[in-house]
Amino acid sequence: MTDDYPHEECGVFGVYAPGEAVSKLTYFGLFALQHRGQESAGIAVSNGKRIMVFKDMGLVSQVFDEATLSSLTGHLAIGHDRYSTAGDSVWRNAQPTFCQIGSGGLALAHNGNLTNTDELEALLVVDRDEVPHKDRMDSSNDTALISALMSSYPVDLSIEEIALDVLPKLAGAFCLVFMTETALYAARDRNGVRPLVLGRLENGWVVASETAALDIIGATFVREIEPGEFIAIDSAGLRSRNFAQPDRKGCLFEYVYLARPDTKIADRPVHATRVRIGRRLASEFPADADMVIPVPESGTPAALGYASESGIPFGLGLVKNSYVGRTFIQPSQTIRQLGIRLKLNPLREVIAGKRLVVVDDSIVRGNTQRALIRMLREAGATEVHVRISSPPVEWPCFYGIDFATRAELIAPGLSVDEIAKAIGADSLGYVSLSGLHDAVGLDASRLCSACFDGRYPIHIPREAAATLGIDQEDV
Repeated sequence: MTDDYPHEECGVFGVYAPGEAVSKLTYFGLFALQHRGQESAGIAVSNGKRIMVFKDMGLVSQVFDEATLSSLTGHLAIGHDRYSTAGDSVWRNAQPTFCQIGSGGLALAHNGNLTNTDELEALLVVDRDEVPHKDRMDSSNDTALISALMSSYPVDLSIEEIALDVLPKLAGAFCLVFMTETALYAARDRNGVRPLVLGRLENGWVVASETAALDIIGATFVREIEPGEFIAIDSAGLRSRNFAQPDRKGCLFEYVYLARPDTKIADRPVHATRVRIGRRLASEFPADADMVIPVPESGTPAALGYASESGIPFGLGLVKNSYVGRTFIQPSQTIRQLGIRLKLNPLREVIAGKRLVVVDDSIVRGNTQRALIRMLREAGATEVHVRISSPPVEWPCFYGIDFATRAELIAPGLSVDEIAKAIGADSLGYVSLSGLHDAVGLDASRLCSACFDGRYPIHIPREAAATLGIDQEDV
């Protein structure tokens, strides 16, 4: 049994704070962002003279201990939680990456997915020979490609000069944090597909994928890093430059599932947004039932909204084992097949004899819902009505969520009634795309909904576009 949820690419964190224990701040920041990637974790720290990098496979709490963190001393650091949407799940692809630039070093971490890697690889040259190569790359991910590209520039250029030349060449979704021995840098793609925020400490600055990471370490939210913005932080303070004209296309799925519920994106509290989505779902697809239960924990806010709008009592019918990671994060099919049963168990005394509305955030393949419905019926549920707080996922994502082919998706090949039959539900309802936009409360033109409607706001790889039959002339 495979699981059935979208998969975020990564979480990034950076801090410049002389006098603070920056490695521990980064550790707790990564801990707050653990939901964005559970395969590997890494921290790079500088004491002003050299950069130290420590990374390994596993959760943040598995990779780092007190002794390791105490050895990572300095005044600035970056960190990374990884889930692999590009490149294998192996140590060499863990981040931050490190490379030499002139007499100094550069550590870099990335959240997102580039869509023009072939063109970027062609820019890599050895000295002045116009021969594309990958010799500077020791891993297979986009981050290594960006690092290699930056390290290919003449040594007399500053990192800021290099970055301002490289960043406009990158296409796709990216949030970058990188550092030299003396400065912290961050950048966000011109479309702002993935979130990236700036925070303030008493003695410094923080950059993170989500506002929740700022809260955890006691930093004050300052603002979003804007689409197309590059910032530099060092002893002289903070400097900001625009490297591209912004054209905001924030990922709609961040509001549905990917972000923590205690995060704000574009000044929208995620939890409250998900409750509104649940209310809209209840108005669009009512059900005659005895209880509304969420698939914990991502389905809980929408289930609360559904119950409130419908008047059907809210209940907790599934118990989640909090010590099992997000099952979709595990790349091995064997582990995926075990994941759901390890993670969720029905409360028989709560659901026996009940007609249930089961609220979940998405259906990708259908396997998770099929297994859950089977478990609920075995536990005594008389009816199971599934309600999904996102529209059908019909198109692959090329911007950092791990469903890369239509063949992986259940929705393109089946009607809603056919999907309901396939997963064993008595009925199935998805919130409409217009309903989702209304609940989020942002202009639809400022959001990416490509996985729902196939309208890609950023050029995708030519081969993929041809396979999907997509004309990119107007993109």
